[in-house]
Amino acid sequence: MGGKYRITGDKYPRMRPPRRRGRLVVVVVACGAVLGVAGWGTLQLIDVFTGGGGTASAAGSKTACSTKASPAGTTAGKSPAVLPKPAQITVNVFNATTRSGLAKTTADVLKKRGFKIGEVGNASKAYDKKVTGTGILLGPAASLNTSLPVLATQLTAAERRTDAARTGPTIDLIIGNGFKSLTSQAEAAKALTALTAPQPTPTTKKGC
Repeated sequence: MGGKYRITGDKYPRMRPPRRRGRLVVVVVACGAVLGVAGWGTLQLIDVFTGGGGTASAAGSKTACSTKASPAGTTAGKSPAVLPKPAQITVNVFNATTRSGLAKTTADVLKKRGFKIGEVGNASKAYDKKVTGTGILLGPAASLNTSLPVLATQLTAAERRTDAARTGPTIDLIIGNGFKSLTSQAEAAKALTALTAPQPTPTTKKGC
């Protein structure tokens, strides 16, 4: 070759391309980014499998596991028992105490509250002066879950008894020595309403 640059001798210098430092920097930065993302993903997986993130899962459980109450107007698959009304019940009122006039005054109150009144008088020898409590409600076996509970709303402390040998729908109210008066009309009406149309107890159901 001629000119300014001449090559002498039998050996030629090797021509190396210039180093591309810019590309190397880009490759290093890209590798670092990839490694950072991979490390972050690994930490997330470890956090999930080791039960981390307690705040998020606690909030989620509260939302998913909500409790629901049954509507107040519904029952748990049971309809209230069909009970007779006071006007369908005939009550005999007997006084087993030494206080006179209790049978009649009690019968008058029951009549005003809608009950039919049968016999009124003193109790038989089987019960006369032998009833220490407020009273005894006595009827046939069929009255145990029908007319006796209805009459019991008028004297809540009375004892309930049935006689298997007894027939007919009539029931007895035998007044005992502990008797003072019938249950107040307001309380009796409230008890009768609860008996004929009981309100269901709300039940909770978990959504999870």
